[in-house]
Formats: sequence, structure tokens, C-alpha cells
Amino acid sequence: MKLQIVGCSHHQTPVELRERLAFSPDQTRTALARLHSQFPDSEAVLLSTCNRIELYTASENDDQCPTHHEIAEFFAEFHGLTESEIFVDLFERTGEEAIRHLFTVAASMDSMVVGEAQILSQVKQAYEAASAGDTAGTLLHSAFQAANRVAKRVATETAINKKRVSIPSVAVGEYAREFFEQFDDKKVLVIGAGEMGQETLKYLIDEGATNVAIINRSFPRAQQLAAEFLGEALPWEKLDEQLISADLVVSTTGATEPIVTADYFSQIQSNRYERLLFILDLAVPRDFEPEVGNFSDVYLYSVDDLAQACERNRRDREKEWPRAIKIIEEETLRYMTDLNHRATGPIIRRLRERAKEIKDEEFGRLINKLGDLDQRQQNELERSFDRLVNKLLHPPLESLRDEVETGSPHGLLDALKRLFQLKD
Repeated sequence: MKLQIVGCSHHQTPVELRERLAFSPDQTRTALARLHSQFPDSEAVLLSTCNRIELYTASENDDQCPTHHEIAEFFAEFHGLTESEIFVDLFERTGEEAIRHLFTVAASMDSMVVGEAQILSQVKQAYEAASAGDTAGTLLHSAFQAANRVAKRVATETAINKKRVSIPSVAVGEYAREFFEQFDDKKVLVIGAGEMGQETLKYLIDEGATNVAIINRSFPRAQQLAAEFLGEALPWEKLDEQLISADLVVSTTGATEPIVTADYFSQIQSNRYERLLFILDLAVPRDFEPEVGNFSDVYLYSVDDLAQACERNRRDREKEWPRAIKIIEEETLRYMTDLNHRATGPIIRRLRERAKEIKDEEFGRLINKLGDLDQRQQNELERSFDRLVNKLLHPPLESLRDEVETGSPHGLLDALKRLFQLKD
């Protein structure tokens, strides 16, 4: 029996190579089908995100799984690369280490931002794609179902994913949430179209924001971002009127000087009629002069304000880390014990069946030799034979059970099969 992972992640592989190895959903389906045709007796699940590309394979027989080199060749051929370009970046995990890695990934303990919730849904989608393509069999079904259970335990029994640690997630989840009970009735203005603003906008959309205006000095870029988020792109000249009507502003331009000074905002303030304005100034240097925050009904937060909350949350998460790791270790041991029990079950049954065949044969021969025995005597003799067989089998089976509980039983299994000439 073999469980294996071959892949790469943000830990050791630069983004330039991860981009070249990534699989779109359509490519994932094609790759799984192609892999299945090459290795029909191997199960496979392919996980591809912006931070990791991992191929999970499994088989009852070790030699039916693709090797590390074969998977590297498969990745390279699929993406038009050479194996030498990617092999050193592809790690391999097998057996217990593979299961521990899967559980760690699903629980978001291996993510770039520890505790982020997105990875579990990505793991589920990878598993569902493999199930739909019939490339996930008994072994990977049980592994990925267990991974989902582990992630839920970590989420409910620790606070590791309750403390937001990215600036956009803190900005929306901890600061904006304090001011607005709902976002579907709020006018959101995004100034600038940088990555920070884009990520913040994603969180706002998740919270229910629907009325979004995007202003950028490059109007085509504003149109591109507006199309992605179903917002409205507006020219820079509309900034005044949008600041007047906005409830929440996210600003992330690359300007070297403030784009909204206190004097400039004072001309706008009177037209807002004392409505609350919440401003997330995520630009460095800042887009809003700090004095803008002194106006009544204006709440202005800069990157520095949010960074302090992020750092505090990181420290809180670190306190939860040992508890989360303990859960992963418990679940890894539980899974491997169950897996080993399943692996040893057929051999134990075959060993008992073989012992019974020999006992019945020898018992029948003895009864024929002894001749006239009544039923009570025959029963007593048979019980003696049974006790003898059980005592002979007890030490190897007890050793096998110990191996199942404390480690891998496969070495002892192979020895038993050879010693007793057992067939799978």
C-alpha cells in the first residue's frame, strides 16, 4: 500500500515556476484523465492553487503508483517544460508523512497566511474534481474525508483561524465590521486599483457589498477591476462627487503625496450632511492627510493602524499553534492506525484460514487413526487442537497489533507472508 505526494509550494518554489506549473480547472480534469490512462491502478487528486501544486497518489500495490521521477516527467510534459527545470523544486512525501502533510494543508497550517479559510475549500474542490473524474478511490476518499474532519477540529477547537492577520482581512473583518452591521446598502468607493485594494474589495464583496465605484488615474485599469467585481469604473475627475456620496472608502494609490488633504476634504464635508464616512487608507505613502480623521463623523485608519492589529493577531495565533499541531498529530495517528488495521486484516484472515486448513486436515487424520471415539472425546481433542493453534498464532499476531499501534506493520507483514507462504 502506498500513499504519496509530489509537488511544490511557496515554501521553496518561486512564484515564477509555480505559475508555469499551475493547472486551471479544465487542465486539472485533463491531467487527471491523462494520468489515469498512464497509471490505471493508481488513485490521484490534483491540488493547484496560487501557492501550491500537489499531486496526491495512492495504490494498494506500491509499484502501481507513479514514482517521483514519473510525476516530474508528467508535470514537465503537460506544461511544455523539461524535467531538469522542475525536479529539484518538487518535494515528495510518502505514507504517514503524506497524510500529516495533507492534514496540515487542509487545516491551513501550511499556508502563507496561517489560518486563512480559503485553502480548505480548495482542497475540497480538488477532491471533488477527482471524484467526478473517478480518479479518487478508496484510499484517497478516506484520506480527504479525514482531512476535512481535521480542518473542522482545528477550526472549532482552536482560535487559529479566528484571528485575521492580513491587512485587508483586518480592515474589513475587524474595523469596518465595527461600524457597519451590513454592507449591501453602503456605497463603497475604491481609489486606485492596486493589489491591496483588490484584495480588500474581495472581502467587502464577501460581506455583501454590491454598490462599488472604482476610480483610478488609468481609466482602463479601473474598467478592468470594475468588470471583475461588477462595479462601476469612473474617471478621476469624479473623485469629489464620489467622496460626497461614499459610505466607505478604500484608497490604495501609488501617489507620492496625499491625494486628499484636510483643506480639500473641508470643501467636501459640508455636502455630506454629517453622514458617517469610514476610510481605509492602505497606501504607502498615505493618500489621506491624517488631519482628515479629525473631521466629525470621519473615521480614518492607515496601514500602520491595521498593521498593529495584524501583529497582535499573529501573536495570538502563535499561542494556538501547539493545540492545532496536537490535533493534527492525533488525527494522523488515528488515520494511520485505521489504515494499518485495514492493511493487516486480509493477511490475518488468510493466516487464520491457513492455520484452520492445516488443523482440520491433521485433526481428521488423527480421528481416522484413533478409530472408535465418542463425540465428547472428539470435541475435547478438537478443542486441544484449537488451543494449540491459537497459542502458536498469538505471538506473531500480538506483534503485528503492536506494530499497527506504534508504527508501520509492513515489514512484519511481509515477513509473515514469506514465513507462512501466504498469498494476498
